[in-house]
Order: sequence, then structure tokens, then C-alpha cells
Amino acid sequence: MKHIHFIGIGGTGLSAIAKVLLEQGYKVSGSDLTPSSLAEAVEMAGGTIYLGHQAENIDGADIVVRSSAVPDQNEEIQAALVAQVPVLRRAEFLGRLMEGKEVTAIAGSHGKTTTTSMIAWILSKLDREPSFIVGGVVANLNTNARSGEGFDFVIEADEYDYMFLGLSPIRAVITNIEHDHPDMFPTAESFQDAFREFVNRLKPDGTLFLCAEDSGAMQMKDEIKPGQQLVVYGFQAPGRDYLARNLQININAGIKFEVVTNIDQDCDPVEISLQIPGKHNVLNALAAFAVADQMGLPRVEVSRVLSDFQGSERRFDIRGEYQGILIIDDYAHHPTEINATISAARSTYPDRRIWVVWQPHTYTRIQTLESAFKEAFSGADRVIVLDVYAAREEKPENFSMPDIVEGINHPEVIFVPEREGVFDYLMNVLEAGDLVLVLSAGDAIEINDQLEKALSH
Repeated sequence: MKHIHFIGIGGTGLSAIAKVLLEQGYKVSGSDLTPSSLAEAVEMAGGTIYLGHQAENIDGADIVVRSSAVPDQNEEIQAALVAQVPVLRRAEFLGRLMEGKEVTAIAGSHGKTTTTSMIAWILSKLDREPSFIVGGVVANLNTNARSGEGFDFVIEADEYDYMFLGLSPIRAVITNIEHDHPDMFPTAESFQDAFREFVNRLKPDGTLFLCAEDSGAMQMKDEIKPGQQLVVYGFQAPGRDYLARNLQININAGIKFEVVTNIDQDCDPVEISLQIPGKHNVLNALAAFAVADQMGLPRVEVSRVLSDFQGSERRFDIRGEYQGILIIDDYAHHPTEINATISAARSTYPDRRIWVVWQPHTYTRIQTLESAFKEAFSGADRVIVLDVYAAREEKPENFSMPDIVEGINHPEVIFVPEREGVFDYLMNVLEAGDLVLVLSAGDAIEINDQLEKALSH
């Protein structure tokens, strides 16, 4: 039995890989600086978890897999190098994990977690017994990863650290391409080039699924090679292979729509009634439907399963209503994601006063996309901005979050740097009928926990 050790196992990517390996019979250990629910889930599945990084943590390991956030001078990396134990990044390791499987990879700046979750749920429910790795917990399946007995492997293809270049999929979905992660991709062109490389990893007989509503994604059609197939999906317009039309809010505060296809002219429209809101989720569901249809799964059954989809953790995650105050958690940290999430909240709950709590994520993202962030909050009634969650970065000289907040195009925006201050402020101003939408890829999720606890009494 091989022993795989993970440095930074509390992250969504490595924890998911670890869980798949445990189900495949490997011995797994891992370390991280802070406790997390994802690391705890690995431990519950049979892994050994160390709090903190120490050289002896790698004892007995045959391979070490490192998070992209872990620096080269890390004690465990250095110990592995001295012991001549291979140290790999995710992209270098994933090929081994998927040997003998038919890979469906979902990439994009936004929407890839939800789309991957939908496909994993469809294949699981329709008895394909897939393996999957998702960047968040799939609500219906109560996990972010599984090693299935079937031939399919569904994976969220993360562009960060070029992870998706370790994949060779038979099916590749690109939901959209919009510049992000400027710490790794300093220009929009470098970001686009990475996606071109990803498309060029598609198998010679593979299928590329592109969202027609995104110009960046559609640029990838030029990368198609002879023998490969292109499938385009989007809202009703010429040139779409799969179309969504007649969008309406449904009784579950989600959104229902019809799917028609130009691939099979004799196909009757199929209705999908999502339990999650937003036009962006219509596109995610349409991508999932197209993938399932191309795999030959029955359309009526696929639409039924998608209508039962309950969402993904931290993606418009309705935490509950307390004293008439609705609390929603979301991972949105890019201007486009923020705008789409606020729009979904507004269309779903038009009569509520919407409080948006935004925790900016990384200095390079805020600096690079500053003008877009300043226009992203128009759909909210009130906006509270925290200080930057630095993650892997050092604060640049002359960086001022208060100055950026002052430039946000919104009449009701305030800067409250610390989480405790946000909680105290909200407790003084919230009223029955309000909606609190916390947008964070950092630790501001704790504000939700505090509000729930305080309002439950």
C-alpha cells in the first residue's frame, strides 16, 4: 500500500484528492497550519492529520503532494527532498489518480463548482457510480469527493497553479473565461493562454463544451482539432446546440426553464425547475444537461435529477431565517460573481432589504480589478466592506482599502475592517425582512455563524 502525504490538506483541492485515495485503499496523511472541516473529514475517512508542519510528518511517505500556497522552504518539503521522496503539485499528481478513467473536466472563471456538482449528482443518481472531485461539498451527496466503481471521473478543473494542465479529458466544459488570479496570471492574455493549453489537453476524439454567452469561452472554439467535437450552449440565439428559454421564477424561489436542442430536431423541449436561483445557474445547469445528453443519458431523467439538485456548499447557501432575517453565504470574490449573486438575491427576494457583506480576497485581485469591483454592488441596498483577506500575499506599499471603498459606486457603503465590528454593527441595524448576503473566500463565514447563534435566542 502506497503512503501519500499532503502538505496543506485543509484546502478544497488536496482534501478531495485525499478522500478519493483513501477510498481506493491508499494510506493517507496530511498537515495544515489550522484546523478545518475539510481536514476533519479526511481524518474521519481514515487519514492521519497533523496540526502544524514538521519534518517528521512525512515519515514513511512514498509521495508528497503540496498545496500551491505552501512555500518551497516548508519543513516538510525540505525533509522530503533530503529523503529523496518525490514532491508533486496537484497538476503533476492528478494523472496518476485518474488512470483508466474517462475524465470530464469543468473549467472556467466562475460557475465551475456548481456545474461540476451538477454533473456528479446526475451521474451518481443515474447509477453511473462516478468518481468525482469538486471544489465544494455537493449538498445532495454530502461530500466533495468520491472514488466510484464506474468508468467516469468528473473533476473541477482549477486554473490556479495550472492544475488543469494535469488533466487529459474526453469532455471539457468551459463556463467562461474572465481574468482572475493576477498573482499567477499578470495579464488577461496570460490567463487566456492557460485555457488554450487546457483545451489542447483534450483527447483527440474529445468534446469541448463552450458557453455562448461568454466571449472569452467562445474564443476557444478556434482550438478545436479535426476529430474533436464542439458543443455550444446558451440562451436562445442562432448557433447554440443547447438552448435555455422561457426562464421564470418557480415556487421554490429557484428558476425554471425549457431546454431545447438543435442537435436532435425531433427532440421535444424538456423542463428543468431548479431549486437554486439566478440566470448564471441556468447556464450551469444547461452545461450539465448537455454533458449528460452527449453521454447518452435519458433527457427526461436528467431534467428530473437536475430539478432535485440542492446546490453546493458556499454557493448561494441559504443558512436559514432567524427572527425574520434571512442569512445567505456565498463564495463570490470576483466582481462578476458578486454582481451575479446579488442579482440572484434581488430577483428571488425582491421585497427584502439586501445587506451585502464583502470580504475582499487578495491584494493583487483588488488592485487589478479595482474598477470592476467599484461597479459590482449596485443591486444591494446596503454594503459593508471588510479589510482584505490576504491569503498568500503581503500587503503592498501605499495600499489603502478605505480609499477603494470610498470609490465604490454605491450610496450606502461603509468600511468595517474587522469581523467582530461587522457583527456588532449588523446586530444594531438588522430588522425583520432583511437579507444578509456574506460574500467571502476567506474567514468572514464566521459572521454567519455569529449571526445565527445570536438571532437564534
